[in-house]
Amino acid sequence: MKGGGGGYPGKRRWRCLVIGVLFLVVLSMLVPLVFLLGLYNGFHSSGYVSDWSSSSSDSDSNGARVDHGTHLIHHKSDQSNIQEIIDHFAPTLPSLEGALRNHINEVRNVSSTTSVKNDGEQQQKGTPMPHHSLPRPLSVGNHNDKAGTTKVTKSTKNVGEDNEKLCELRFGSYCKWRKEHREDMKDSVVKKLKDRLFVARAYFPSIAKLPAQNKLSQELKQNIQEFERILSESTTDADLPSQIEMKLQKMEVAIAKAKKFPVECHNVDKKLRQILDMTEDEANFHMRQSAFLYQLAVQTMPKGLHCLSMKLTVGYFNSSLYDRAPLPSEKFLDPNLHHYVIFSNNILASSVVINSTVTHARDSGNLVFHVLTDKQNYFAIKLWFFRNAYREAAIQVLNIEHLDLNYHDKASLLSMSLPVEFHVSFLGVDSPSATHLKTEYISVFSHAHYLLPYIFQNLKKVVVLDDDVVVQQDLSNLWNLNMGGKVNGAVQLCSVRLGQLTSYLGENSFDKNSCVWMSGLNVIDLARWRELDLTETYRKLGQQVSKMTQSIEASALSASLLTFQDQIYALDNMWALSGMGHDYALDVQVIKNAAVLHYNGMMKPWLELGIPKYRRYWRSFLNRDDHFLRECNVHQ
Repeated sequence: MKGGGGGYPGKRRWRCLVIGVLFLVVLSMLVPLVFLLGLYNGFHSSGYVSDWSSSSSDSDSNGARVDHGTHLIHHKSDQSNIQEIIDHFAPTLPSLEGALRNHINEVRNVSSTTSVKNDGEQQQKGTPMPHHSLPRPLSVGNHNDKAGTTKVTKSTKNVGEDNEKLCELRFGSYCKWRKEHREDMKDSVVKKLKDRLFVARAYFPSIAKLPAQNKLSQELKQNIQEFERILSESTTDADLPSQIEMKLQKMEVAIAKAKKFPVECHNVDKKLRQILDMTEDEANFHMRQSAFLYQLAVQTMPKGLHCLSMKLTVGYFNSSLYDRAPLPSEKFLDPNLHHYVIFSNNILASSVVINSTVTHARDSGNLVFHVLTDKQNYFAIKLWFFRNAYREAAIQVLNIEHLDLNYHDKASLLSMSLPVEFHVSFLGVDSPSATHLKTEYISVFSHAHYLLPYIFQNLKKVVVLDDDVVVQQDLSNLWNLNMGGKVNGAVQLCSVRLGQLTSYLGENSFDKNSCVWMSGLNVIDLARWRELDLTETYRKLGQQVSKMTQSIEASALSASLLTFQDQIYALDNMWALSGMGHDYALDVQVIKNAAVLHYNGMMKPWLELGIPKYRRYWRSFLNRDDHFLRECNVHQ
């Protein structure tokens, strides 16, 4: 009894020991397996390393999907950061963008639904789907179906047109600049190799399961490995080996053979759709990234202009102007002279405006220019106009931040000193479809413009010029206009009606058929402005709009357009031509006949991104003899 009683606990301990050993063995096998699966998924996302050995199993597609989802999350995170900055640079109409995006999604959904329906019908019959039943854009070769090819071409063309319209809606002049500066691809063959590699991987698992096709399976395997080796060493066409055309031809032959056999369309469809999704996501990411860099380039002061501003600022404090009190000029207060107002923080831009105006004036002695700028650029601009004379014209430089104005809420109206430009897209009146969007650049007054009656209390009329204009004719006739009690003489953009901008204007009462007015060249009746107290009207409208939106720019647009309701005197279109900063298709004869050229848009003439064929009109009024320009390598 003792012996038997003592043996039972021993057997129990032995069994526990065996179970423990078996558990450790299983665990030791699972840990490397989990590691290898994770490593495999990481390799798979790169698109270069072979997956032929395990791609025939369902775990391959599932693993790829998980990794691809992570890849998308990272892309979306990067896109959201970039998108936030782009939205800050270029405000657009979000509701219209959504309308176009919904239209494109509807087109894709219809195509996807049709494809899924056809796949379901094939699977219900219990027969494997032949290779020619795959979505046409994803399969290669087989050009026998001419009708199908024509449909695909039209579909691709429509999607391309929608993408271009979406690009214009989202990024504005960047899309036009991209077309103008499009370069040949330096990796077109490399991309073709990647495409062939993905197709071969899609067909390989099905061919590998056919016992009678060991030779073809081996051929595909060797081609896949060869392409993977080449792509691991080559990023551009120049890196490719000399016999790449022969290797590509061998791969094409192997793929053509594989397409002759029944394949598991489930695996092929998953693989190719994964490639399509990844490619579209990557293309969209790079488009957003390049558009952001473009926006950054047009918003950043060029190195030469920054150098010029710094040298002039230092030169001002080293000159006698720093210790000399400014001499008051009677011309600055004389209401009988022609007073021009320019808001600018750009030395060269304001100089070109004044030089071009004076050059074409019949009597430059009647011209008085008031340049309003911020304190950062005040000293540089002041020294520039002290050093450079413009015939007999008088020039006054004012620091708008240090003006003593008799207005109770001047602080809120000094937050922006430059005209505000908007790239807006809207539905056309004749064709309200989301596929027929119109795109325009609208420039309006900034907050600071509404302090004009308080800045120039002794004046009754002024002409406001944006700093991105070039004057080509004498403007003296503007002072003889009878505006019939209207406040703002401006060129109207009748391709845009107020009713098409309800996303900005909200539910306010206004004439929906009224044309949008443009800044750039504006004749302002200050006396009439004071009578109507339009500054207070603008301030109240701005507060009303700011409650609905956090965007300063949006409130500036809506408040400006509504403030001058029924107060616009329409100037003839020949007085000013807009679009020089974004429209490549302006007629040369129209440009020559216009009195003022307005470079509204992102492509300013002082930037390298400016439209080359329009820059010469601006460059001809630069003072190239100034030594500061030479020292700062400002070669415009």
